Amino acid sequence: MTTPFERRTRRAQSRLRALGADALALSPGRDLYYLSGVDAERSDRLTLLVVPADGDPTFVVPGLEAGPVRAATWVDDVRTWADETGPDPVLDPLLDTLSPSRVLLADRMWAAVAHSLRERLPEASFGLASEVLAPLRRRKDDAELDALRAAAGAADATMEDVRALGVDAVGRTEADLAAFVEDRLAAHGGTGVAFDTIVAAGPNGADPHHASGDREIRPGDPVVLDFGTRVDGYVSDQTRTVVFDGDPPAAFEDVHRVVREAQAAGVDAVEPGASTGAVDRAARSVVEAAGYGDRFVHRTGHGVGLDVHESPDVVAGGDVELEPGMVFSVEPGVYLPDRFGVRIEDLVVVTESGAERLNRTDRGWRP
Repeated sequence: MTTPFERRTRRAQSRLRALGADALALSPGRDLYYLSGVDAERSDRLTLLVVPADGDPTFVVPGLEAGPVRAATWVDDVRTWADETGPDPVLDPLLDTLSPSRVLLADRMWAAVAHSLRERLPEASFGLASEVLAPLRRRKDDAELDALRAAAGAADATMEDVRALGVDAVGRTEADLAAFVEDRLAAHGGTGVAFDTIVAAGPNGADPHHASGDREIRPGDPVVLDFGTRVDGYVSDQTRTVVFDGDPPAAFEDVHRVVREAQAAGVDAVEPGASTGAVDRAARSVVEAAGYGDRFVHRTGHGVGLDVHESPDVVAGGDVELEPGMVFSVEPGVYLPDRFGVRIEDLVVVTESGAERLNRTDRGWRP
């Protein structure tokens, strides 16, 4: 019985042939994991997965890593090298056997590794592995969707815990509330955080990528909470904006209403055959009609999966056609400098008839 990783590799090989490329060369990272099941760390010792357009892939790994790699992967051909010799005695014969004329390298491969491969293959041309893998990774299989739903569920349960704090959140620092979020993500089955947790209180919320700091949450503060975790390697990413106690600033209720309506419009625009640009347009037009268009300063969304930001981008003019199994965020926001910000974000999966929200918690601003 073939594994999901092998099935993905065979699909990648079909795309390699269709593109006229000869091989993928993947260093440790999400692409390598996607095809092999090996979650290796980047290090100064070379680990490389070489996937030819035809035939079986080969791992080149340091001898001390061979056991864990063999235990984790379906790939049978695992070739090891020793510190005293370096990888040349293993890597050079492999590349000579393949004699590739066009090689696609991992997009986030260290420059030193890419440079070495270029020197070893002076006659070859090079491209990026995303030419092959990005379209494959956009459409999630059932196992991937199950993991994404579980990660979203952990984020939902954590948001319920945050809301339950109510007035007790007042007086906490942003960093303290971020630590609470991260503790609850783990309690609800998550593994670590998908990205640095954002807790942005009051005027700090006008910075979309604010780093949680020592500002205390005050009565009336709008607080932007953006966080996620991982389950089986797959991420969640949810944002809510709440006021834990007191009366919010002038215009906040109107801005929150606009952002909530924009987010709903974006989700409603999701269906097979629609473009990513159409989803962005649906959300952005609501914000623009309310007079806040210049304060919506980022794309409407981004793909999620093994990476918290991956293809497709839900951006103005985006021309990626939506297909069932694609998963991405819908997260319009309005940011008023020195006053406050509002962002509401859910992950959605494209279905045969529309969209399934992976996040289901209350989107209102009261706890």
